[in-house]
Amino acid sequence: MNTKLEAKPFRLLPLVIAILAGSTILSPPSFAQTRTTAPEGVGKYTGPGSCASTSCHGSILPRTENDVLQNEYSTWIVKDKHSKSYAALTGKVGERMAGILGLGKAETAPRCLACHALNVAPEARARTFDVSEGVSCESCHGPAAGWLGPHTERDWTHEKSVALGMYDTRDLVRRTEKCLSCHLGSEDKFVNHEMIAAGHPDLFFELDSFSAVMPRHWQEGLPGRRQGEPGRKETGDAAHSDPWYDVRELTTGQAVQLRESMLRLASRSRGKIWPEYSEMQCYACHHSLTPPEQSWRQARGYAGRRPGDPPWNASRFAVFRDVVHQLDGQGADQLDAGIAQVTQLMSQLNPDRDAVASAAANSARLADALVAKINAANYDPASTLRLLQKISADADEISAQGEQSAAQAAMALQSLFVAYDRDVKFQNSAELRAAISALFQQLENPSAYDPDRFARQMQQVNALLR
Repeated sequence: MNTKLEAKPFRLLPLVIAILAGSTILSPPSFAQTRTTAPEGVGKYTGPGSCASTSCHGSILPRTENDVLQNEYSTWIVKDKHSKSYAALTGKVGERMAGILGLGKAETAPRCLACHALNVAPEARARTFDVSEGVSCESCHGPAAGWLGPHTERDWTHEKSVALGMYDTRDLVRRTEKCLSCHLGSEDKFVNHEMIAAGHPDLFFELDSFSAVMPRHWQEGLPGRRQGEPGRKETGDAAHSDPWYDVRELTTGQAVQLRESMLRLASRSRGKIWPEYSEMQCYACHHSLTPPEQSWRQARGYAGRRPGDPPWNASRFAVFRDVVHQLDGQGADQLDAGIAQVTQLMSQLNPDRDAVASAAANSARLADALVAKINAANYDPASTLRLLQKISADADEISAQGEQSAAQAAMALQSLFVAYDRDVKFQNSAELRAAISALFQQLENPSAYDPDRFARQMQQVNALLR
């Protein structure tokens, strides 16, 4: 049972559910095996069937005698949308999208398989491998041939498996990078404006929120002990080594997401199609038209850009800006200046490619310098409450940046609230829960998003935190 999800009863964004149902979060790794002493077969992908034995990871119920649940395969095949990712390509929507894009069959198009399956080179596939099994175990954990047998041995360590090709998902930074390789994209795996027009959902991400809605098949904690869920503070042998893990997951995920989005922008600025409109605020253009006297956009004006020029989507900075200002004031000021330059350049009708590439690369460098510091920061009740207060107090700034920034704020406030309320308890917990839930309700119809109304709701959340 995913008790963390039960602790988050808010109505999640329909877009989150749609993306988790119809797309994928995870992606194939790109390992280069160079160890001359590695056993034969290292680098081969064997397929999820090699993990499916009831004595390995195919148990129906979780077990307690080992450090792993041993029902990971069963959870994936029955509950996890990743196991259905390839099947999504063969449905009516997948077929229609492939037709619009001129890709032929979606289930054979490399552009689709890049994220909807583990589409590795033929020479990296073992005889038991089948691409139609979708985003499977090795999509996250790396090619299993090198460590599949040895990792069951007594006294075998995680580090030994990593040396033989296992991807280190215990590392929060690397885990976020793995998720973002599809859920943000790269030069090889991407969702662009053309694909969105054909029907693919836009990509957005928040590590802790997206982890919470997954059917959890992993544990965090001390090696060699029975461990609880990430962030869950338990007693006895189930005591977690980091009771504020959820907060670390949120902040580290935000840092890595900004860095990777800047690297993607720099890469896209050198592409054939420029500007790439999926980098802009979608709903600045795609919204219901209203009479001028009812338009909040026209009432607010278009500060910093010419009316009609689409604004850049700064949602991946909206919440992280408040995080970094709390944890590193000097670094925050430098990052503010860097992102301000990116925003100014990108909010022009025809952004200068070279200037954007330079500004984005600089911001990526600044964000990268903060990643390790934020991941290693000390999180506790006081710092978590301050983050809740700081983000909710930034209501006007965040809400004015559009629906996508508002969505990041709603997810962040939800995650932080759950982490704090579980371990410390708010006296007005029910009121806060309802106030944060109301934020999500305002995002159910993005075209009808009203920043003033959303800001007032965030201010209500802030007032309840005092």
